Amino acid sequence: MTGHPFPGGTSVTRLTVYPDRCAADGLAGGTPHVHLASTEAYVVIGGAGELHTLNVSGHRTTPLAEGQTVWFTPGTIHRAVNHGDLRVIVVMSNAGLPEAGDAVMTFPPEVIADPRRYREAVALPVPERRELAVEGFLRLVTDRRALAEFYAGATALIRPHVAGWRELWEATAAAEARRTEAVLDALSSGDGAHLREAGVFESPQSDTDRLGMCGRLRTHEVRFVQ
Repeated sequence: MTGHPFPGGTSVTRLTVYPDRCAADGLAGGTPHVHLASTEAYVVIGGAGELHTLNVSGHRTTPLAEGQTVWFTPGTIHRAVNHGDLRVIVVMSNAGLPEAGDAVMTFPPEVIADPRRYREAVALPVPERRELAVEGFLRLVTDRRALAEFYAGATALIRPHVAGWRELWEATAAAEARRTEAVLDALSSGDGAHLREAGVFESPQSDTDRLGMCGRLRTHEVRFVQ
């Protein structure tokens, strides 16, 4: 059976965090970045590591171990650090938006300010791209005043894409919320007809890994409701 997204219009991805080392600070892990519209959750299923985050409240390090769940809202710059075979189930709100580009990497300010240079940086091989983003991240950690400038630059970068994101959101998360509203309206009037439409759905993980910002990804299909 097809045609239904994950519950709540979310997406689910299996992540194996990069084990190799970043030249900028010697830590193993992913590329620091921020989501501007979506909340992200980590459900740790193996190994150990840390989640490094930065927002207006400051820099924070959260230990990651099997069985732990942690999530962070839009505007939280984040970076997964691998201390040994760190494996995570990633749950993202607003299925489709991250896949459509709801992420800005923490490149230095001169790159963030120039859309052409930003696109060129994103296209770099993973180790070079990660090193450049770690350089910018460390600058943000040590200079809190630079965070407001980064937020402004990130907002300007994604602004041309927001209309398309809205269409994806309407087809997934917003559609799921409206469906629940309709069910509650029906139940309040004693109408349970929707129960006869119950079904079971599957979304197997992909057969191959792909390289993501934080590590090797195995995705589950994001299905859109038209």
